[in-house]
Formats: sequence, structure tokens, C-alpha cells
Amino acid sequence: MTKVLIAGFTGAMGQKAVRLVQRTAGYELVAGFAAGLTSTTPADYDLPANVQIFGALDDIQTDADIWIDFTLPSVVYPNVKFAIEHGIHPVVGTTGLTDEQVTELQALAAKQQLGGLIAPNFGMSAVLLMKFAKEAAAYFPDVEIIEMHHDNKADAPSGTALSTAKLIDEVRPKHKQGNPAETESLAGVRGGDYNGIRIHAVRLPGYVAHEQVLFGGPGEALTIRQDSFDRESFMTGVKVAMDNVLDLNELVVGLENVL
Repeated sequence: MTKVLIAGFTGAMGQKAVRLVQRTAGYELVAGFAAGLTSTTPADYDLPANVQIFGALDDIQTDADIWIDFTLPSVVYPNVKFAIEHGIHPVVGTTGLTDEQVTELQALAAKQQLGGLIAPNFGMSAVLLMKFAKEAAAYFPDVEIIEMHHDNKADAPSGTALSTAKLIDEVRPKHKQGNPAETESLAGVRGGDYNGIRIHAVRLPGYVAHEQVLFGGPGEALTIRQDSFDRESFMTGVKVAMDNVLDLNELVVGLENVL
């Protein structure tokens, strides 16, 4: 039986992950962690009595094999560092890690000889969008990204959009797109700039997670879009990560690397 701790178990994604673990044969939910909890009684969260509840990182004592993290960008780095240092394989769905933090965590995982997975998105449609966008960028170097999320999302741009830009940048011929004399009459109206790739973030109620990658060329255009209408759609990818993370011998970035 593979034992699982879920960090951020009280949140929307955390609750989906709780139900996923509970209904999946071969897995056992042994602990839940959410910073600042006033109660550590499992029944208060509709959980069995054998599930340990922790409200502070330093209080965690567990024999969990997998740490699933759906917390906040501000705390994901110390969370994942704690998991690796304590021999727990991290499956990270929280965005907000910087490139430097990812590098540090990968070095720590290598030192611990521990595998893990950081996934900017667990949705299959989003993973495929990133794959297709990278392929298209070799032929359409002029590109912009629009990502749309619910209005409670803490970080911008989304981890998926930033990962998409990074993948595109690997194959996109370096050049200055658009009007070289362009000016902004309203600061920031052209969006964020990742090596010349513009990223635009939309935050509105009613949305869940959506992304468009727009390519333009002489006389033609290509749009690749994915839509996640329900957080339940992400659980397919979380299940894939759970099934594969114990076999990894390094901290991998991107669900596509275990498909």
C-alpha cells in the first residue's frame, strides 16, 4: 500500500486529491497538511480517525511515501524542500517556483537520491497544448500566449503559460517580433515579456483554467487552445503522477515526461 500525504488538503484542488486517493486501490491517505489549522481532529474534515492532521510544517511526522502539494506559491518551496529532506517523493501541482528554486530542489533530490515530479498542469489537454505549441513554434516564430483563470488564482502568469513560453523558446528562432517602434499608451498593455514572447493573464469569475497560444505568419494564423472546465479533469494527471513517481530517480519537471 502506497501512503500519501496531501499538503493543502482543505483547498479546492486538495479536496479533489483527497477523494482521488481514497477511491484508488493501492493508495492510502495517511496525512493532511494545511498551514494554520485550528483543529487537528480528522473528523472535523470528514476524514477517518487514522489520518494525521498537521497545521504546521515543523510538526509533521509521517511515514508517507508521496507528498502531493496543492498549496500556495508563497509556501511551495519550503514544503517541497521539507518533503525531499524527509525522503517523501513530491508530486507538485502548486505553481510559483522560480527557476532557481527548481534547480535547488533538483540538486537536493539528487543528493537524497529521491525522485519527484513538478507539474505546471495536470490536465491532459494542457500537457498536449504545450507539446503541440513547441512543435508549431519551429514554423511560426511570431507567437503570443493568453491564459485565463479564476479570479482567486494567486500568481500570474500561470505556471502552464510560463512553461509553454519556455518550451517555445527552446525552438523559436531568436528575433524581435512586432513593430520595433511600438509604444504603450497604457503601461503593461502588451503583457509580460519572456524572451520576446508576450504573455497575457486574464482573471475572471466563472473561469477555471484556459490557455490559447496564437501563432501568426504571412497570410495565415494558427491558434491552439485548451480548456479545463472542472478541476476534476486534473485528477487524471495526478493519478498518472502517483503511479509513476516512485519509479523516478530525479526531480522531473512536466507531466509529459512520465506519460
